[in-house]
Amino acid sequence: MMIAKPQAAGVGGDYTGWMLRIGDVQLKTNLLLAPIAGYCDLAYRLVVRSVPGYGGCGTVGLACTDLLCPQAVLRENQKSLWLAATHADDQPVCMQLYGADGGIMAQAARWAEAHGATTIDINMGCPVDKVTKKNGGSTLLCDPGNTVLLAKQVVEAVEVPVTAKIRLGWDDKQMITDTLPVALADVGIAAVTVHGRTTEQKFRGKASLEGIARVVEAVKRGHDIPVIGNGDVKEPGDAKRMMDVTGCDGVMIGRGALGRPWLFRDTAYFLATGELPPAYPRVERARLVLRHFENLLSMRDERIALNTIKRRMSWYSAHLQPWAGLRRGVQEVTSVDGFREFMAEGIERMAGAACVV
Repeated sequence: MMIAKPQAAGVGGDYTGWMLRIGDVQLKTNLLLAPIAGYCDLAYRLVVRSVPGYGGCGTVGLACTDLLCPQAVLRENQKSLWLAATHADDQPVCMQLYGADGGIMAQAARWAEAHGATTIDINMGCPVDKVTKKNGGSTLLCDPGNTVLLAKQVVEAVEVPVTAKIRLGWDDKQMITDTLPVALADVGIAAVTVHGRTTEQKFRGKASLEGIARVVEAVKRGHDIPVIGNGDVKEPGDAKRMMDVTGCDGVMIGRGALGRPWLFRDTAYFLATGELPPAYPRVERARLVLRHFENLLSMRDERIALNTIKRRMSWYSAHLQPWAGLRRGVQEVTSVDGFREFMAEGIERMAGAACVV
């Protein structure tokens, strides 16, 4: 399924050509928020979704939960319930599972479907030791036969579309670009997201657009499912280049969106028009930080919410400048009311200055 580029209709025009369909799920854009472990929780996803699109172009099409341990969600322990938490405003949402036991993964997929998942993703790309040592994540790339059987069990267990997130291979000598993605499509995987690095690389070096293109070419020979590119998308132009070079149908953005939840707004508009929208106003960026904090407060206790937003300010601060002493000032805050007052004072100064950069 290749996406036809729409005519540049101008602000308020029809940009439906940039929508993406996964199985029977129609997304409003072809931009996805990656399942970044420890970061893309419900509080942050709701911030990303709260940013309005510009000129009718939309923002994020699908957002993913943190990766979920199937045994833990089936036990419904507190941490897993937090990681899997969703909300009526958090739709459509993908729940991502990792593991190597097809039976347990299938049970967890049914749990996810019953708890609000629009789609379910099988993590075949995480290179982190605590995941790979449990034979999950990108270790699945090393045993394609059993991995395909696992995927088949999950697909057959649920009604919602099941997708897979892969890497190019374990290392340069064990590449799966021409084989595993096709076999996954054969058993009903509804979309493949490919990160353009090997497991051995982790996040070093540059993502290989050529590697992503090989996956696209292999899958498209016999299947009409989307292939989504991932890796090193930090600016709208990076997403366009990935699509132009690889022929992928959509783009998943991860680390580039941390601290910049309006990146989806900017990228959707750029893909549709070839131009960047006006800069998202700095005062609105500050209001997003406060929204993030209020989201955390509604979901976690005050201590966790305050400590989390103080850590997250390392993402946001570069995009809120000029703001003298921002990071130091945040670290000196010791209470919920103190943080609210600190942000309110900054927002008031920005609004008064009518600053947009």
